[in-house]
Amino acid sequence: MKHSLLLWAWSLMFMSCSALGATAFPAIINAPVVMELAPGPGNPRNSEGSFIELKDGKILFVYSRFIGESFSDAAKARLAARTSADGGDTWSSDTWIVTPEENDVMNVMSVSLVRLGNGDIGLFYLLRRSWHDMRMWCRRSMDEGLTWSSPVRCMSAEGYYVVNNDRVARLASGRLVIPAALHRSLADRNESSAVDWRGLAEFFLSDDDGRTWRKAKGYGSLPVAHTRSGLQEPGVIELPGGVLWAWARTDLGRQYEMFSHDGGETWSVPAPSRFTSPNSPLSMKRLPGSERILALWNPGPAYETRALKPIGGDRTPLVFALGTTPVGTWSKASLLDGLGDVDEGYCYAAIHFTSDAVLLAYCAGGEQDKNRLAKLRMRKLPLALFR
Repeated sequence: MKHSLLLWAWSLMFMSCSALGATAFPAIINAPVVMELAPGPGNPRNSEGSFIELKDGKILFVYSRFIGESFSDAAKARLAARTSADGGDTWSSDTWIVTPEENDVMNVMSVSLVRLGNGDIGLFYLLRRSWHDMRMWCRRSMDEGLTWSSPVRCMSAEGYYVVNNDRVARLASGRLVIPAALHRSLADRNESSAVDWRGLAEFFLSDDDGRTWRKAKGYGSLPVAHTRSGLQEPGVIELPGGVLWAWARTDLGRQYEMFSHDGGETWSVPAPSRFTSPNSPLSMKRLPGSERILALWNPGPAYETRALKPIGGDRTPLVFALGTTPVGTWSKASLLDGLGDVDEGYCYAAIHFTSDAVLLAYCAGGEQDKNRLAKLRMRKLPLALFR
């Protein structure tokens, strides 16, 4: 009875949220925080994770745990793993996934976990060797994450490729797709100022379960002159019928979208999507056994008269909505985090569906953390909300 009343209350709250526009988000105050990883001495940042369900029913969560003193994207980090045996309500302490060469590179981060066609777990992550060489690697586990194979490089040519966490997609055909933003070099200096931050959306494909990779023939470039971002941090989702819907953040007030009708080989010209957004990432995944899609993003554009707080900036609030197709009807955005005068920034979400819930893990750093990327927050929402 208590469970039914809780779901009824949640449903009423969700329906009231959906009826409101983007200027009056009500708080979803009953979405419990099941884990929060704040920074501490020698651990300046915890961020960008991914989930996978293990064959024994446990959930594995891997994230970037930074070590040392700096929370910079280029600072030292390791891949930390935690497991949950109760659907995400409680979590184990950290264990380490040792990545070859982690001590010889600038940074290891941005994890995706994917169940491969032969049943192995695919662990995808970025190695940043310099500001001119950052590429994705794949390791596989045949024993549910206890041990990992030697790494396979997913991008053969040297380049600075940004791939967000929880982004690698496995299509119905079995093809694996990595959406990446290529940032070209401007100068022969190993510093961020030598990078052209106008991104090109490129896609890397594997048709043999991640053992070999190739770059798709097509790519996306932003067809406008007035942009300093280009297409950054792309993602991709497969629609019914096999059409791929990709998106990327921009500095033009919207996520831009593009489509592929041949499994990611070629792409349409990028165009503005339905999602208003500052230059921050959008995350989307399909609900299991459904055509409905859950989207999670920051809706507020960085318009000139909006006062931004120093930590959260324009990456607040964090909202979600439900829809089925890019042009179909979507629910009104509902608030997940960012109510009131709290100075926190929310981004780089991981989405995972259990049999009865949705787990959402995302950066939520605030004033006491000194940086919006420093703290990782995980919430659990009843799946009945989205039916």
